[in-house]
Amino acid sequence: MTSQDTLSKEGGQPDEPGKPQPDGPSGDHLRAGLKNRHLSMIAIGGVIGAGLFVGSASGIRAAGPAILISYALVGVMVVLVMRMLGEMAAAHPASGSFSEYADRALGRWAGFSIGWLYWFFWVVVLAVEATAGAVILEGWIPAVPQWAWALIVMVVLTGTNLVSVGSFGEFEFWFAGVKVVAIAAFIAIGLLAAFGLLPGSDNPGAGFAHLTDTGGFFPEGYGAILTGVLMVVFSFMGSEIVTLAAGESPDPQRAVTRATNSVIWRIAVFYLGSILVVLLLLPWNDPAITEDGSYVAALESIGIPHAGQIMNVVVLTAVLSCLNSGLYTASRMAFSLGRRGDAPGAFARTDGRGVPRAAILASVLFGFVAVFFNYRWPDTVFAFLLNSSGAVALFVWLVICCTQLRMRGITEREAPERLVVRMWLFPWLTRATIGMIVFVLVYMVFDDAAREQVLLSLLVAGVVVTIAVVRERARARRAPRTR
Repeated sequence: MTSQDTLSKEGGQPDEPGKPQPDGPSGDHLRAGLKNRHLSMIAIGGVIGAGLFVGSASGIRAAGPAILISYALVGVMVVLVMRMLGEMAAAHPASGSFSEYADRALGRWAGFSIGWLYWFFWVVVLAVEATAGAVILEGWIPAVPQWAWALIVMVVLTGTNLVSVGSFGEFEFWFAGVKVVAIAAFIAIGLLAAFGLLPGSDNPGAGFAHLTDTGGFFPEGYGAILTGVLMVVFSFMGSEIVTLAAGESPDPQRAVTRATNSVIWRIAVFYLGSILVVLLLLPWNDPAITEDGSYVAALESIGIPHAGQIMNVVVLTAVLSCLNSGLYTASRMAFSLGRRGDAPGAFARTDGRGVPRAAILASVLFGFVAVFFNYRWPDTVFAFLLNSSGAVALFVWLVICCTQLRMRGITEREAPERLVVRMWLFPWLTRATIGMIVFVLVYMVFDDAAREQVLLSLLVAGVVVTIAVVRERARARRAPRTR
């Protein structure tokens, strides 16, 4: 049996790229309900998380203008990881993406472990984003309590995911569109103001001066670059969503290839471009960056009225987008785990529209529970959930790298024609990326602010891996008796 045969049977994906199977009588197949425009916008908007809007201020405060190097380093790492994932996803489109590839290349324990950890990460994100959105909405309509707003947001987006995958894609198309337009407008207007070309701007138009006029480009020292890396690395999580979504498109191979090839300019423009504009408009240590948020402070320095409310709309859109994508991603990973026997069988069943209802409802149920924990025990139970899922992004990227080292050989032996996307300088860049990720994880252990997060994440990962190994050994012991 070839690797593609295995992925097809376990993941419910087509035997030929670009030809998804229709629902069979068993109701265990996803449908190709995502259009090319949906996937294009998911690919573009997937790299623009809410963390970019609300988390960049802390990175700027910690590293000054050198935060640009931090973003660039993480961006390079993400580009390399996405290239590896793109190689595997273009050759073997699958609803479980890297979890299914790890299952095939590294063993059942690896696919089980990384699949459940990734699911755990996203259901915790659901609670975080629902709360963040509720805070903004309560500020606009205080008559509705915050917990009610969180409930409303979760219910609405659960409904869109339950209707059909096309409904998810349509909502995400518009959510991502707002983010893309907002960032593009911010960069264009900001650059004009920074160089004194924006009529009526309140900004002095200092050009590149603010990059060095307040303590130099490295005001907090060279070590602050690594501190900045730890602060910004998690805002990049979500780039890989398009490889899961591609499995529900008419031409998954083409969708993955386009998304992989465009990830460089997406990160360069949306992350590096927008942060550069903030640093051009304001000195890095301007108190407004911390007090109001980097993007709001930058807009106010230009003289744009109601900058705070404008950014609240954009941030709310980013939050809703992250919620929508998070629920979709968690449910598809649960679906894939169910198909492989690593989760309840109900997760692998779909309704008449090809929607895995049980997988969606189970994911959102955990999200609701996490929201309750956030309101009832924010500093204990929810803090544990948050910290124990914090380093999962790095674990996922590490597994993708290790999997690609093995999957390249498997694909070259069994279906070399499927290698339409290839990792650059294989295997050297793959190994270098593994080294980069391991270095970041080790550095986190020695960083006071990140130590608890990485240790708790390692603890949870250790528990999940132990369960996976025990299950495999129990299955192996039962195998001779069931033949």
